[in-house]
Amino acid sequence: MNQTVKLPHIEPISIPIEGMTCASCVRRVESAAAKVPGVATSSVNFATKKLTVEPTENFSPEALTAAIEKVGYEVPAGAMQRALRDAGYAAPAADPHAGHGAHDHARQDHSHHQHAGHPAADEPAGHDHMHMHGDATLKRDLAIAAILTLPLFVLEMGGHVYDPMHHWLMGVISTQNLYYLYFALATIVIFGPGFRFLKSGLPAPFHGAPDMNSLVAVGVLAAYGYSLVATFLPALLPENARYVYYEAATVIVTLILFGRMLEARASGRASQAISKLAGLQAKTARVERDGKAVDIPTEEVVVGDVVVIRPGERVPVDGTVIDGASHVDESMISGEPLPVEKGEGATVIGGTINKTGSFRFKAEKVGRDTMLAQIIRMVEQAQGAKLPIQTMVDKVTAWFVPAVIALAVATFFAWLAFGPSLSHAVVAAVAVLIIACPCAMGLAVPTSIMVGSGRAAELGVLFRKGDALQELRSVDMVVFDKTGTITKGQPELTDLVAAEGFAEDEVLALVAAVEGRSEHPIAEAIVRAAEEKGLTAEPATGFQATAGYGIEADVAGRRIAVGADRFMEKLGLSVASFAEAAARLGDEGKTPLYAAIDGKVAAAIAVTDPIKPGSAAAIAAMKEMGLTVAMVTGDNRRTAQAVARQAGIDRVVAEVLPDGKVAAIHDLRAGGRKLAFVGDGINDAPALAEADIGIAVGTGTDVAIESADVVLSGGALSGVADAIAVSRATIRNIKENLFWAFGYNVALIPVAAGVLYPAFGIQLSPMIAAGAMAFSSVFVVLNALRLRAVKVK
Repeated sequence: MNQTVKLPHIEPISIPIEGMTCASCVRRVESAAAKVPGVATSSVNFATKKLTVEPTENFSPEALTAAIEKVGYEVPAGAMQRALRDAGYAAPAADPHAGHGAHDHARQDHSHHQHAGHPAADEPAGHDHMHMHGDATLKRDLAIAAILTLPLFVLEMGGHVYDPMHHWLMGVISTQNLYYLYFALATIVIFGPGFRFLKSGLPAPFHGAPDMNSLVAVGVLAAYGYSLVATFLPALLPENARYVYYEAATVIVTLILFGRMLEARASGRASQAISKLAGLQAKTARVERDGKAVDIPTEEVVVGDVVVIRPGERVPVDGTVIDGASHVDESMISGEPLPVEKGEGATVIGGTINKTGSFRFKAEKVGRDTMLAQIIRMVEQAQGAKLPIQTMVDKVTAWFVPAVIALAVATFFAWLAFGPSLSHAVVAAVAVLIIACPCAMGLAVPTSIMVGSGRAAELGVLFRKGDALQELRSVDMVVFDKTGTITKGQPELTDLVAAEGFAEDEVLALVAAVEGRSEHPIAEAIVRAAEEKGLTAEPATGFQATAGYGIEADVAGRRIAVGADRFMEKLGLSVASFAEAAARLGDEGKTPLYAAIDGKVAAAIAVTDPIKPGSAAAIAAMKEMGLTVAMVTGDNRRTAQAVARQAGIDRVVAEVLPDGKVAAIHDLRAGGRKLAFVGDGINDAPALAEADIGIAVGTGTDVAIESADVVLSGGALSGVADAIAVSRATIRNIKENLFWAFGYNVALIPVAAGVLYPAFGIQLSPMIAAGAMAFSSVFVVLNALRLRAVKVK
């Protein structure tokens, strides 16, 4: 009886699948998974060899595993348990591949996961282990095939090429004895190392989905079967057709195994991004338990644990420093090379490296909730995504293999009727079967996505939504929010101009008391300035905030209002007496605010938020890429233009309320522009969702990140240019791969069928066809690997 998984949430599950060798396999696995009750959607990424399903309430892991096995593929032992655990599900069903003890162990691990989570690094490590095992088996099979094929090839082809060798062989060993030797060697190669093609390829047509293995299996068996007849029943063949093609069958197996090995090695390099990220996870953590510091595996850290960090150690999980001080290398998150100072109250991130000091921190996010685990998940999702361009490829590969088999049959009968001999018809049909390469078409898109998204992750760019990798390339305008995006988001109080009858310190103390209730960066700057002066006031009560305008509260019986000039106007107060001061401050790039006490405007307060280092250079790079750059902000126009001048932005939309940013995007997009919006705050979420592509700065709020298509893990704006450069390069690379994959098949399949034979006497050998087919797949992967060097020029 199938067990189901309790679903506290709906999270996609990614499961590695063994046995997939070409694009036709993708369609078969997707179709089988889609028919399983409890599976809403299914998608296979051929490059990562993973099936991603979106489960519903009655999802059964056993039923899914059985459906995959029924169509000829396998879920590696323990992989379903890991996939469920990494997706955060509470109670995985028994893995039918695992013994009772293994299942109990998985349950015990997952029970713990409810408290601590499990490091996302585990699954990539497990997948790497399976990948290494598969590589070892492939290498062994290739070695056996090559050792047995070499003497067969030398003896057979040497006799044709070098006459003295032919005469010597006929004198020492008769033709019939040579055929027996060839038969023995070929049989071992085909039913030993080559059995993988027969095992997968022969049943596939009976499941309604013939694949590349089917082409290889039929082609090899056709050459082998014809040779068997020529060896043991030659009387059944015409005298001019009594030839053997054992060497062709074995060379086909050997060359395709060689191509698979090269492809596997190249694919391994292509998937290194996740392995590198997983390697950042600390293996152990020193936590305080029962008054003692003990070392435990990182996956056993729970929320609330006090973790001790010594010099040179990796931070195991995310949390907040409770005592001690140090500098931490956060380059893996921010890309900034300089270590960041950490003291009491500072946030630390799992995977970062402590430098010289030591400190203790309280664990707040562990397992799959850490920033590193979330980054790994985003990279995996991006690498497993299917872009819109893949739809066209899927349609072609759906009929490609059946069409090739039909063409091979037609080729055989055409040459049988009009050709020189039966053996010529067999050779032409086998060449058609072997040279066709759906594998190259299947790899063309996902391999580029895998390498491109991996390179993006190295540059601090995370594609949350698969479509973004394709759509970002056509963006022609980038629109930035100001605060926290172009600027540091850490304003400093620089000026406080008090009206007559008000003392500066008194105003600052009262304003700080009100701003202490707000989480806005400007509020923090004012509170920090008051603290530095040692100013205090009674706690604020009756706090009210008006989005986009300002805040009000009561302090010691006095009504305090703080906000922009429009807030003062809304309250019926005039700021005309501060016009000259406000103009001067605005010209300096400072945001003027006003404080009113008991219905009187008491002061103009200036806060400046310096632009981030590198912002101007990043924006200049975007302009070099042909992009139009604009800024949308709620700040007054004078201040916004001052910041824009410093950053090198020409187009500014200022004094926009949060709900007005969506309208501003509509206006900027007029004329058919494709627009990306970059922001970091809660008030940017609607704009991020409205833009063609939403890009969230990773230092921003969770709401902004959830609304975005792309996340910059660091705060640097250079990530925007990097994201667009990677998108452009990836789509260009995909088009190159598809051009090669389709062009190869369109050009060489007719040659293999013998279209050049009537005019030029050229007939493609099945051995050359096998080499061309193997090279075709390898070329696609090697071309995709060029994306590892993408950078903004």
